[in-house]
Amino acid sequence: MDALKEAVRSYAFTHANPDGLALTSVPGLRMMCVETPRGDLHSVYRPLVCLVLQGAKAMTVGGEQRTISAGQSIIVSADMPVVGRVVQASPSKPYLAVAVELQQGVLGELTAHLGAVRAARTSRTPTLFSENTNNAVMDCALRLMCLLDRPEAIPLLHEGITRELHYWLLSGQHGEALRALADPTSYASRLGAAIAVIRRDYRSRILVDQLAAVAGMSLTAFHKHFKQMTSLTPGQFQKRLRLTEARRLMLEHGFSATSAALDVGFESVSQFTREYGRLFKTPPKRDVLRVRDALGTKNGAIDGDGVDSPGTSVGIYGFAQR
Repeated sequence: MDALKEAVRSYAFTHANPDGLALTSVPGLRMMCVETPRGDLHSVYRPLVCLVLQGAKAMTVGGEQRTISAGQSIIVSADMPVVGRVVQASPSKPYLAVAVELQQGVLGELTAHLGAVRAARTSRTPTLFSENTNNAVMDCALRLMCLLDRPEAIPLLHEGITRELHYWLLSGQHGEALRALADPTSYASRLGAAIAVIRRDYRSRILVDQLAAVAGMSLTAFHKHFKQMTSLTPGQFQKRLRLTEARRLMLEHGFSATSAALDVGFESVSQFTREYGRLFKTPPKRDVLRVRDALGTKNGAIDGDGVDSPGTSVGIYGFAQR
């Protein structure tokens, strides 16, 4: 683990934004290095595996809560709204994490080769799993990190390492739940198709009937299973996407509240202000000024002073990373 920790910290020191988030040129690979505990950070995760290497982070995903510490991994098996809070970090021992997005196509192909028995459909769709990090998974993450120093090798080696990572996850403690992602008849997969529509068209008005049809469910069943999986109604899920993106536009691109509200699809600025305050606990203009003032005291992307607020990104693997 020491080699992976050093690789993450070294890369993040140079490339992380003020929140400690570092995107990479390796598809699906991201990392975080945070030196002080942070306040709640709202985001919408794609399916992923996150390896916590140092420190700890509390996560609320749907109706489930976990605190993930060094040596543990968390698997989010579907597109989910997440509230994260770094709870253990210091300048000498920052919170370090590396994540890789999961690919449904790879999961499906490997599941077919493994000859796994199709998991039975249940009315409860689990979405969040924690486990001790497998050494083989950690080795794959380290090899993906090594590609950052050899960019010419990324198109040649990335796919193979990623497939191996997916294999070890499918062979692990929560392989059955991951196989459900690859099963087109599972609730997770069918709901995932509907969520993909919401992500794509989040600025537009979307009929729930349309989403239910995409999922191949009755309207009643769709509402039931969507709420069970995400803890939100489809309308609330879309609203979360809009608010998260609007916040990013204001913080990272200088949009006014009015411009951001209209850009993400709100028809009423007053409604946007109310909904923003409910989610982020403060009106948009005050929130932006507070975060900018706090970031103005920082020196560099990773600074020991820290910011006890969400910061400028929407999450380590969040919706607004485009």
